[in-house]
Formats: sequence, C-alpha cells, structure tokens
Amino acid sequence: MNHRRVLRVRRTMTVVALAAGLAFTAGCGGGDDDGGDGKQPRSSEQSDGSGGGSDGGRSGAPADGEPLAEVRGGEDITLTITSARRESGGFVTVSGKVTNGGGKAWVAPGWEGDESEVALRNKLSVAGAKLVDKKGKKRYLVLRDTEGKCLCTSFGQPVLAGKSKTWYAQFPAPPNGNDEVEFQIADMPPAGVTISEGE
Repeated sequence: MNHRRVLRVRRTMTVVALAAGLAFTAGCGGGDDDGGDGKQPRSSEQSDGSGGGSDGGRSGAPADGEPLAEVRGGEDITLTITSARRESGGFVTVSGKVTNGGGKAWVAPGWEGDESEVALRNKLSVAGAKLVDKKGKKRYLVLRDTEGKCLCTSFGQPVLAGKSKTWYAQFPAPPNGNDEVEFQIADMPPAGVTISEGE
C-alpha cells in the first residue's frame, strides 16, 4: 500500500524531525493553564455543540468503520478522523478525510499553517495541524523533513464540491498515558480523539 511505503521511507527522516519537534514543543510548554496566546483550545472540555455531534467530536474506541471524530467548519467542510495511532518511532499518525459539502472548490485556506516558511513549502496541505495534550500542557506540530516538507498530506489540487480527499499527518508522540488529545487545524472546531497503540 502506498501509504505504508511512504511511512517506511520517511521514518529515517522522522528521527531528525522528531528531535527538532520535541525541542520546539519543550519551549512551548509554558506554565500557565489558560494558554493566553489566542491559539490555544477553549479552556472547557465541553463543546458548545457546534463541533459536530453532542460530544463535541470526542469519542473513545470506535466501532468498526466508525470515525474517531467528526467536526464541521465553515464553507460546509467536514473533517473526519478515522485513526490516531502511536507508532514505534516515537510519533503519532493521525488520518482521515475531508469532505467539501459546499457548492464550490475548496482550497484549504489556512490549513498549511501560520509560519510563512512552512506555508510556502506545503501549499494545499494539513501542515498547520496541531495535537493538543491538555494533560501534559503541550501542543505538538506536524513533523517536517530536513527540507521543510511536512510529514503530511498535500492535497495537490482543490477539493471539488461534493468530493472527499483522504489525509494523514504525523506528530511527535505525547508521553505514554497522555492519550486524550485534540486535533486542531485552521478555523475548524477542535476534534477530540484517543490515541491507540500502533504496530
């Protein structure tokens, strides 16, 4: 399967990127509980209901074929998370699909992130995604290789109206036991997921 081949090829580059990502997140740990930079998730675990579903997108172990989380954002975009696995290399792979329920092509505005260097090298991608570990008070950014390319999906082209595209993103793994995390990207509501053990 192409996805597995990509993971194996990038594993060696992941070690370097993981070290850089861990060093970055160590500096972002802070000490205050409320975040304060405007980019932290809401302080309440409970959703106001706009995050898709009565549980705000959070769910435990899904039944076969059921998504881990699903949230709806602006422009009738639905983000579905089907897997969040802790891998043996010290990283987490999150995957799912994005569905364009709107009436025009969608170009993933802001999904490539706020950093200009990252955004420039990762157009139409999920490079701006974050995993938030509230228990450990850390945000984990998508891993990058030595050339600044994200270890994530680049859609390549806009998502056409009524169509879906699959995606994945790899992050440094939170410490064992910190398995309840929130997936955040652009203006989408946070999607709570539980990390499972991988292969």
